[in-house]
Amino acid sequence: MADRFRVTYATLSADNEDLHTAYEDGADRARAWLGQRLTPVVDGTARPGVDPAELVSPGDVTLKLATVTAATDQDVDAAVTAAHAAAPGWAATPWPDRVAVLRRAADLISDRSNEYAALMSMEVGKNRLEALGDVEESADLIRYYCDMYDKHHGFDQPMATIAANESTRSVLKPYGVWAVISPFNFPMALTAGPAGAALVAGNTLVLKPSLQGTFSAWKFFECLIDAGLPTGVAHFLPGGDDPGRALVAHPGVGGLTFTGSYETGMSIIRAFTGAYPRPVICEMGGKNAAIVSARADLDRAVSGVARSAFGFSGQKCSACSRVYVARELHDEFVARLAERAESLVVGDPLARDTYLGPVIDAAAVRRYGEAVAHAATVGRVVTGGQVLAGVDGRPDGYYLAPAVVADVPSDDDLFQRELFVPFVAVSPVDSVDEGLDRANSVPLGLTAGFFSTDQGEIDHFLDRIEAGVVYVNRPAGATTGAWPGVQPFGGWKGSGSTGKAGGGPYYLQQFLREQSQTVVAS
Repeated sequence: MADRFRVTYATLSADNEDLHTAYEDGADRARAWLGQRLTPVVDGTARPGVDPAELVSPGDVTLKLATVTAATDQDVDAAVTAAHAAAPGWAATPWPDRVAVLRRAADLISDRSNEYAALMSMEVGKNRLEALGDVEESADLIRYYCDMYDKHHGFDQPMATIAANESTRSVLKPYGVWAVISPFNFPMALTAGPAGAALVAGNTLVLKPSLQGTFSAWKFFECLIDAGLPTGVAHFLPGGDDPGRALVAHPGVGGLTFTGSYETGMSIIRAFTGAYPRPVICEMGGKNAAIVSARADLDRAVSGVARSAFGFSGQKCSACSRVYVARELHDEFVARLAERAESLVVGDPLARDTYLGPVIDAAAVRRYGEAVAHAATVGRVVTGGQVLAGVDGRPDGYYLAPAVVADVPSDDDLFQRELFVPFVAVSPVDSVDEGLDRANSVPLGLTAGFFSTDQGEIDHFLDRIEAGVVYVNRPAGATTGAWPGVQPFGGWKGSGSTGKAGGGPYYLQQFLREQSQTVVAS
């Protein structure tokens, strides 16, 4: 495997000349891919698809990346049928051999990380370090699930014996066909993670990526094929919402993973049960809070909130979108956070100095504009609010100034609704308990952050906070920055359907079902 730089979301300052040179070389290779036609692939064969759509860059809407044709209902049915036919053979493949294929795929992703990251910058607008982190996380998620299979010896466990002439084992077995519906914001990591888990567990895969994210997902799919995954084990179904709906409705799908909005995830959970319950793993976003105690280190708090609120232009499900600050520190915190926001470079995501690239589309720009206008009516826009497309030499893309708002009523919709834009609302509180009450008051519970130098307050926060991923005193990201094998990533309440977190020790088992086998000696 070629030498590579390890870039994670918590170490985005790991910046050096060789890294930038490698990324820029990768960008040259990625540009040579532009103009492709991305179509459904079923049982190893490309299909024409329907309704061709131009995939353009949100950072420069004049830049055409590819043409995507959507999978039809017939394509979906053919893919599920082929995956069902291939499932027994893949499940019967010795688990060390499955692990070997998936580890080869992970190594290919790492070897190609610079061109994949540059493509991702063009496709969804991530700056170069965020994109490199996304790609390497993809590889590390797969490696982690392979390591889990190794650690548990293929999930074949001897059990206790009651009679001398019998033996019993607990064996975890795959479900069969597993569907993955992945989002635009982590177009490779949130494709590769569940897909890798499903495959190493012995399931066959039917993959439906977000339309804006198709190119990155396709490159992951290529790595699977190049790593030697047998024909029929994985299938690629691009397009908009229709192929996803067809997958959810298909009775031949044994299990499904979805990452996206709360509303869509809940509709899938309700719809996916057929003749009997089937496993569905949904990660459904967050309205993530940071609490800043009167005993906080303000430097850490400002840095952590800014990183989490404005990284990837607020388009992470873990983004910090609301902050509850001790009243005596509130004004200073708001002023310093606004100053930090104003210092961030907004521009072409491929450019070296860019911190915020574009948001994903015109709908996100509208949401931002509506939120800013509302904040100005009910409170105060401290900084931000401008649409920056074409301003100061920026390309014609969906560029927004990071916004900080204050003096908004604490029960306002801005503290309740996920926006997925670079926008954070700050409110004063009179105690840590008040901050916790407000943080826990929304239906979602993905991530949360806390800043205090008092151990008693820290312990109290950890006891009471209702979120699946929490960070304390973290300047690298108040609510963001999970990494496989380090911080398991999954939500509570309306943010997750299973209570088991990706990149953690209990995630992989969800793609398997237990069978107890008792054999009596003859």
